[in-house]
Amino acid sequence: MKKILLFAFLLLSTCYFLLASTSVVRAGELEDVEKKLSDLKHALQLSIAATTPLEQNLSKLEKNLAEIRSKIEIIEKDVAQKEQQVKEGEKLLILAEELLGEKVKKIYKASTQFTASGVLFLLNNNLNNSLKLFGYQKAIISSDRDTIVKLVLYVKDLEQKKKDLENEKSRLAKIKEETDVQAAFLNKEISGAKKYQAAVSTQIASLSARQQEILAQKLASLNLPTSLGAGPLYCTDDRKLDPPFRPAFAFFTFGIPHRVGMNQYGAYGRAKTGQNYKDILQAYFNNISFQKKDPNMKIKVQGYGEKSLEDYVLRIYEMPESWPLEALKAQAVAARSYALAYTNNGASEICTTQACQVFKPDPKSGEWAKAVKETEGEVMVSGSEVVKAWYASTFGGYTFTSGDVWGSDRSWTRRMRDTTGDVSNFSDLFGRAYDRESPCFYAAQGFRSEYAKSAWLKAEELADIVNTLLLAKKDSSTQNHLSQPDKANPDNEETWNPDRVRQELKSRGGNPFNRIGDVSVDWDKGSGKTSSINLSGDGGSASFDGGEFKNFFNLRAPANIQIVGPLYNVEKK
Repeated sequence: MKKILLFAFLLLSTCYFLLASTSVVRAGELEDVEKKLSDLKHALQLSIAATTPLEQNLSKLEKNLAEIRSKIEIIEKDVAQKEQQVKEGEKLLILAEELLGEKVKKIYKASTQFTASGVLFLLNNNLNNSLKLFGYQKAIISSDRDTIVKLVLYVKDLEQKKKDLENEKSRLAKIKEETDVQAAFLNKEISGAKKYQAAVSTQIASLSARQQEILAQKLASLNLPTSLGAGPLYCTDDRKLDPPFRPAFAFFTFGIPHRVGMNQYGAYGRAKTGQNYKDILQAYFNNISFQKKDPNMKIKVQGYGEKSLEDYVLRIYEMPESWPLEALKAQAVAARSYALAYTNNGASEICTTQACQVFKPDPKSGEWAKAVKETEGEVMVSGSEVVKAWYASTFGGYTFTSGDVWGSDRSWTRRMRDTTGDVSNFSDLFGRAYDRESPCFYAAQGFRSEYAKSAWLKAEELADIVNTLLLAKKDSSTQNHLSQPDKANPDNEETWNPDRVRQELKSRGGNPFNRIGDVSVDWDKGSGKTSSINLSGDGGSASFDGGEFKNFFNLRAPANIQIVGPLYNVEKK
C-alpha cells in the first residue's frame, strides 16, 4: 500500500507540473496527456485492487463484530436474569431454613415425650394419636429437608451458570477488543486509499477535460454547425460515393456535437408523432416546470442594445418555419429560457451567433411568430432556477448530460436513448430514432480532394492508424512522431511515415499490419457509445477501447477526416 501511495504521489506531482506549466496547446500534448491518463488509470486500478480485499476483510470484521455485540447483549441479559434468579433462590433458601428450624424445634420437643416420664405421660393419654402426630411431623421435616437440598442444588446450579456466562462474556469482550483494533486499522488504511483514489480520479477528470480541449480544437477545423441556426446541414452520405480502391473503410458518426439538451431534429420527429411542445421539452429536460415571465423585460443583445424578451425571441433564427408548430413552440420556450439563463435575467449581454443562439435584426413572422405568441413569456425552470436550455441540431439517437460532454453536471440535463422503442442493433436505431431524418444523423465527417471527395480510407491507411496506436501503447516517447503524415509536424519533430512506424513497432516486439481486412465495433445500446473496435488483417487481430481508438484516429487520419462523437460505426466497400 505504501509503495502504491508513493507511486501515486510522484504521479500526481508529475501531472500537476504538466498542467501548471502548459499554457499553449501542442499537437503532441494529447499523446502525453493520454499516456499520463493511462498511467493514472492504471495506478487507480492498482489502488482499487489493493483496497478491495481490505474492504472485504473490513466487511467481514464488521459482520463478526455485529454478531459478537449481539451475543454479548444476549449474554448480559442472561447473566442479569441468572443473578435475579440466584437472589430469589437465596431468599427462598433462607426462608426454608427458618421454617425448618422451627419444625426441628417442634420435633425435638415431641421427641422428649419418649423419655421414661414422657412414656408414662403418654400411657395416661391417647398413645395412638400421639404416635401418629409424631410420625407426621417427622415426615414433614424429611420433606422440607429434601426441598431445601433441591433448592440448594438449584441455587448452586444458577451460580455456576452465572459464572460460566461471565467467563464467556469476558472472552467475547476480549475478542471484540481485538477485532475493534483490526477494524480501526483497516478503516484507516481504507480511508487513506480512498483519499488517494479520489485524488487520482480528480486528476483523471482534469486530464480528460484537457484532452477534450485539445480534441475540440481539432474538431473545430471541420466547422460543423452546432445548431440549425448556422444554416442548412451539409452532411453528405459517403455511402453514395465510390472511391477507386477496394477494400475501402469509412467511419460514420451518429449525430454531430454536442448532444446536450433539446435535439432539434428530435423535436421535429416528436412533433410529427403528435407530441406537444411541453411533451417534447419534458422529454429532453429533467425535473422541469413551466413559468411565465414578464414579456416586456429587457434583454441586452450584443450590437443591438436592449430588446424586450418577446422581441428578442421573434428574431431567433434556429428552426425552419416550415416545421410543425409544436416543434417551433418547443424551440421558442427553449430560446427564451436560454437567453434568460445566459444573461442572468437580463443583467448581462448575449451574443448573436450560434455560440449563443442565432439572432437577426429582422423579426420572423408566420408560424414562428405564432409559436412565440402562443408561448408568450414561458420559460422552463428547475427549482427556482431558469434552465439554461442547450440545444443542437442532431444527437444521433442519444442525449447526454452536460457533465458527460463538458464536465459540469446540470440537474436538468439527461442521458437517454431518444427513440420510439428499444434498440438492439443499428438497424433499430435507423428506424426508431426521433432525429433519423437529419442529414447528419449518420455521416462520415471530413474529406480529401481525391477519391471522390470522400472520407473513405485504404486498407493500408487504416493499418497505419492501427500501427501508430499500437506503437504509442508500446512506447509513449514516440508519440511526437505520430502526427498526420500529410501535414507539417506541429512539434518540429520528424513525422514518421507508415514504413518507419512499422519498423519502430517491430523493433519493440510489436506485430505491425500492412493491410486491414476487416473491422467491427461493439457498442452500448443503453448509453449510445462505441465501446470497442475490433480489427483484423495480415498482422493478426487487435481490439481497442472505442474512445482510445477515436482519439488516435483523429490525430493520424489524413486531411480533416474525423470521428466526431461517442457512437460510430465502420462501413466497408
